[in-house]
Amino acid sequence: MPAVQHVSVKNGDVLLLVGTMKGAFFLRSDKSRKRWSVGGPYSAGSPVYALAYDGRAGRNRVWWATQSFRWGTFLKSTDDFGKTSTEPETYSVKFPESSGLALKNIWQISAPASRPDKLYCGVEPACLFESSDNGATWTPVPGMLNHPHRPKWMPGGGGLCLHTIAPHPDNPQSTIIAISTAGCYRTDDGGATFEAKNTGIRAVFLPDKYPEFGQCVHKIARAAGRPERMYLQNHWGLYRSDNGGDSWTDIANGVPSDFGFPVVAHPQDPDTAYIIPVESDEYRCTPEGKLRVYRTRNAGESWEPLTSGLPQKNALETILRDSMATDMLDPAGIYFGTRSGKVYGSSNEGKNWDVVIEGLPPVVCVRAALVGDGAGSLLGSSKKNKKPAAKKVSPRASAARKRKATAKKSAAKKAARRSR
Repeated sequence: MPAVQHVSVKNGDVLLLVGTMKGAFFLRSDKSRKRWSVGGPYSAGSPVYALAYDGRAGRNRVWWATQSFRWGTFLKSTDDFGKTSTEPETYSVKFPESSGLALKNIWQISAPASRPDKLYCGVEPACLFESSDNGATWTPVPGMLNHPHRPKWMPGGGGLCLHTIAPHPDNPQSTIIAISTAGCYRTDDGGATFEAKNTGIRAVFLPDKYPEFGQCVHKIARAAGRPERMYLQNHWGLYRSDNGGDSWTDIANGVPSDFGFPVVAHPQDPDTAYIIPVESDEYRCTPEGKLRVYRTRNAGESWEPLTSGLPQKNALETILRDSMATDMLDPAGIYFGTRSGKVYGSSNEGKNWDVVIEGLPPVVCVRAALVGDGAGSLLGSSKKNKKPAAKKVSPRASAARKRKATAKKSAAKKAARRSR
């Protein structure tokens, strides 16, 4: 086993959480995001499909799900960035015996900033779990566990997994989730019931191309400052909703392929989102051997490739649904990891890219956080668009501006008199 390294993290640092098929890694940098130190591997040798940072209520806690072919899947956490970690005496994320279901994997961990008392897990077979005591105990959400559609849900290539949890930042009763292959479901009553929300989303592999449910949704990202807007990457199809998921509009305008896995929304601008297309479901590599991130800045009316610093020859890469993330800085940092073990990052919203780290096992999850900002996981963040703060002006400069303004007014009055 490799020797475990640890990172020293302080408030204001940027933290990258990277899950791989052979363990988790924690990367930290200051706000310049130029140099990164690396900690890990944690849970060495085990797949880690889900991680989350919980900075709410003064915590600095990292959660991750580890999968063992001997011991099953369970959650671990650390309050000191990996130096020590906790493991439950009994695995609390589990189905009731009466359900006839058994936990196979944990695909998503969500610590919504707007609900500091809640944690959520998305699991396989598809279900939503919640905790109201900071992860000490977990229960399945009734409306998902007992959903009448459950007997008809079918697994996708990765299994029957609930992989996306997007709580509404302003309405604690509302959350939208996504399942492969069942589609999108939304609760507006705190999880008592869930309604399918797939109007306009194609299921190209079914006889009925627009069914009520059964779509293979790959990922959903909620727009910052405009929570009713969401972006969706489908198994063939790229969509936007402006009404909380009630309907979806095709926005695959000018992309080389509308097949892909990840989608992330800009942390401040609701019109901006990022995707990484792959060629097809038969050939899940970047089109033409070019590694290109595509960005829209007009809510999907058009997309532009971002390539500076990314390989444009023989780059047959695959980027999975949870392997892309943004931080909360301005300009925003964008990050993604590949199945070939590389993590790329941009500190200027995609204009230029650098290799953050390479030589890792296959990357299956990337999460970003600003340490000490009081937030939970970035998905579904309620950060609003903010105008830049006014620059402070010295008394001397202020007096000079007043004299200049007075002189302009005086000159204007003289000109007016001459024109009479």
